[in-house]
Amino acid sequence: MKLFNIGVLIVLLFSMAGCSGCSRTERRGASTRDSSVKNTGSKEDILVGVLNVVVDETILPLVKEQEEVFLSAYPDAKLNIIVQPELLAVRELLSKEAGVAVLARELNETENDYFKKRAIKPRIFPVWNDAIVVINNTKLVDTTVTIEYLVNAMKGESVDRKKIVFDNLNSSTFRYLRELGKLEKVASNFVEAQGDSEKVLEAVANDPDKIGILGYNVYLDLITSFSNKNNIRILSVQNTIGEAADNKYYKPSQSTIAAEEYPLRRTFYVQNYQPNLGLGIGFSAFLTGDRGQRIVLKSGLVPATMPGRDIIIRDDISL
Repeated sequence: MKLFNIGVLIVLLFSMAGCSGCSRTERRGASTRDSSVKNTGSKEDILVGVLNVVVDETILPLVKEQEEVFLSAYPDAKLNIIVQPELLAVRELLSKEAGVAVLARELNETENDYFKKRAIKPRIFPVWNDAIVVINNTKLVDTTVTIEYLVNAMKGESVDRKKIVFDNLNSSTFRYLRELGKLEKVASNFVEAQGDSEKVLEAVANDPDKIGILGYNVYLDLITSFSNKNNIRILSVQNTIGEAADNKYYKPSQSTIAAEEYPLRRTFYVQNYQPNLGLGIGFSAFLTGDRGQRIVLKSGLVPATMPGRDIIIRDDISL
């Protein structure tokens, strides 16, 4: 009987050792999968894993707000935010560095062909409406500007010969105005790139001969702490575009963007190019859902879908 018990004990010990080895093997496998997720942007689930998101730098402040709330709600998710001017952001998508992008335009036919060859069908949704801001130095008497003037200035044909200053010539703001004016090329002596939006503010604040162009979201974020903000003025732009054109002048605001009165408006899209279901689905759903759209509304931009209101009705009202 004692021999039998010893035999059973030996078998149990070997079985436990084998399971321990299996457990170690499984842990090593999990560690490898986690490493793969971290390095390649792969995903485990729609609300779990790591996602590389490339973002137009002009709306980074709003995306950071969205990220903070999203991660607080879903702690098993991780977002790697890649900040780039628009042209370089598209390259991040094409090079597989990012699976999701938040951009002010959809990919063109040539760019989309790359994903068609890989049998990837994108999931694209509008998320908010932003604007492009035109600023000048307060030493000038001008408080308004026309789109025709901006286009002529970029061609080097404006009467006052002022320089138009952008954050980056790869940016969505530069691309927007170039397409608006149907410009194949611009006058290099009259178009200047500063490197980022804060430097655009600095350039205009220090030089009355420069007119600045930057995104509304990043402008709202920077201007509150900008030391020379008293030297900066937002110009009203004449509305000569689209069905709402009335030739009146408007400054960018939540109301004028929503009413399509401010002419230099643009729509941002969340674009999911992940080949299968993953965290891109969850993050896109958050941005387009009620919580994400409320964050947009609070930021001063215009949500793609106006979030609903919660109305509390009480039966016992004390008068």
